[in-house]
Amino acid sequence: MTRVTGGCHCGAVGFEVTGEFSAGMECNCSHCDIKGLLLAFVPRSDFALTRGDDETCTYHFNRGVIDHVFCKTCGVEAFGFGAAPDGTKMAAINLRCVNGDDRNTLTIQKVNGKDF
Repeated sequence: MTRVTGGCHCGAVGFEVTGEFSAGMECNCSHCDIKGLLLAFVPRSDFALTRGDDETCTYHFNRGVIDHVFCKTCGVEAFGFGAAPDGTKMAAINLRCVNGDDRNTLTIQKVNGKDF
């Protein structure tokens, strides 16, 4: 397990997270596709917001079960919150927002979210 930091473009929102970050999920649903999200999922307990709780907004769409959290200044969605099929609370980390991440080494899993 690796501990990494990340945040939004303007720096108002920051986080620390522990997990395995050698792979990312690229979903083609209307939301993920238009934003270019590249996601890794970790238990919510392994995620900590380090700055900017009052600088975030949450967006819900479709069934409204995912909290798409974004910076209200720059608009970047660095992470979101939801639940695994078994009910475990999860954090979805946008790997494009992780500091020092070399995305060229990631294994990318394509997910057909358009059909969900």
